[in-house]
Amino acid sequence: MELSLRQAEIMALARTQGRVLVDQLAETFGVTTQTVRRDLNLLTDNGQLNRVHGGAVPATHVSNVDYSERRSFARQGKTNIGARVASLIPSGCSMFLNIGTTTEQVAISLREKGDLVVVTNNINVIQILAGSPDKELILTGGVVRQSDGAIVGDAAVDFIRKFKVDFAVIGCSAMDADGSVLDYDMREVAVARAIIENSRNTILACDATKFERTAPVRICHISALSAFVTDKTPPRSFSAVCAEADVDIEIADESDTHGGAGE
Repeated sequence: MELSLRQAEIMALARTQGRVLVDQLAETFGVTTQTVRRDLNLLTDNGQLNRVHGGAVPATHVSNVDYSERRSFARQGKTNIGARVASLIPSGCSMFLNIGTTTEQVAISLREKGDLVVVTNNINVIQILAGSPDKELILTGGVVRQSDGAIVGDAAVDFIRKFKVDFAVIGCSAMDADGSVLDYDMREVAVARAIIENSRNTILACDATKFERTAPVRICHISALSAFVTDKTPPRSFSAVCAEADVDIEIADESDTHGGAGE
């Protein structure tokens, strides 16, 4: 993508300062805050920035990796997690599936399970489940992020708030030992929070490498969720937080991928 002069200068400031703020950029360039937000959103969609509260930071090496490559990270772990999560979803229920490569693995494992209403802001989930038996598929409105098929923004949040579903499956970019569930982009976080608020049971699905990463935006505390499905035993401190909050931890392994999630 060819950047405008202002967008190129915003990127230079972000790299130099480590963070740029909407109000300061508006004053620096003599434009409205709405114009700055459009620039930041465009740079985020292009994988060059990550949105945080009040501004943006340079994209980390994780979020800057092509989405197709991210699918290969911890591939077997994600496959196992997808199968275990699918086994927790009963037929005859409604559910949200959020964006992310792990939630896409959940969708793959749900293909043979029928009598589901699936609401998602992930175009890839719709493509995975299209043609599978006995499902009603609902795609949110909003801005399509072309880098990964995610639908984000206020319209997506407003759409999600029209529902109250039985189950939700969300992912995240990082987890802290204190129980914080974290991500990079404020727009993604807003969607995830709306999903949590409008679900009776929420399952966090992510592999153990997320404990090795950091991200600046807090989705929620693990106590706001019903269960956590991962591929390896979490750090002791995180497990203790889950136990105190009565959040179930499910450790998926290769046995989950045998026998069929739809049974």
